[in-house]
Amino acid sequence: MKLLFHYWTSPYCRKIRAILAEKNQDFSLKLVKPWVRDNSLIQLNPAGTTPVLIDNGNTIIGNIAITEYLEEAYPEKKLITGNKFERAEIRRLTDWFDSKFYNEVYKNLVIEKIDKRLSATGSPDSNALRAGWSNIDIHLSYIDYLMDRRRYLAGNELSLADLTAAAHLSTIDYLGDIDWDKHRQAKEWYARIKSRPCFREILCDYLTQIPPSKHYADLDF
Repeated sequence: MKLLFHYWTSPYCRKIRAILAEKNQDFSLKLVKPWVRDNSLIQLNPAGTTPVLIDNGNTIIGNIAITEYLEEAYPEKKLITGNKFERAEIRRLTDWFDSKFYNEVYKNLVIEKIDKRLSATGSPDSNALRAGWSNIDIHLSYIDYLMDRRRYLAGNELSLADLTAAAHLSTIDYLGDIDWDKHRQAKEWYARIKSRPCFREILCDYLTQIPPSKHYADLDF
């Protein structure tokens, strides 16, 4: 049985959970809160960050390393496919969401509205919130653009790019901060991804102090 050290709203942890489930791998979860020192995690990863995966007694640390490891270790269901140009496009869009979306949207909304409250480290920064709300529309418009031309983000097949983007978007959708009616193509794509069995458990995540938006787990939202 694999063990994944994770945090509820981390898009990187959600991505790894989705990959494991998409590849039909059994795993259990150990919750780690970023603001609470966890000695068992630090023994594995001195940085004290998640995700960290234990598989067959081996420890793999970090979002990128775990993703590449799972692609190599469990190739029966590959998520980086196609020729070298198609694989490059999958990696480009994966990095887009893991880097650009994370910095422009996630940090400005989820960290401000959820992490600060749970860790009791202050109130949300209004400037950060405004930036996050403005940036989310830009990113959703880009997904609209891609969906006008492709069945999935990186091409005609489901890929790592789709699971990565959906993992990030699910954290924003938890807050109800996405106006889906303005982005119909993005909404239809996200509905397809969140309907996959690999997202079932993720959509059951529930923070008692901060309940999700009413449509968060609704597959027909």
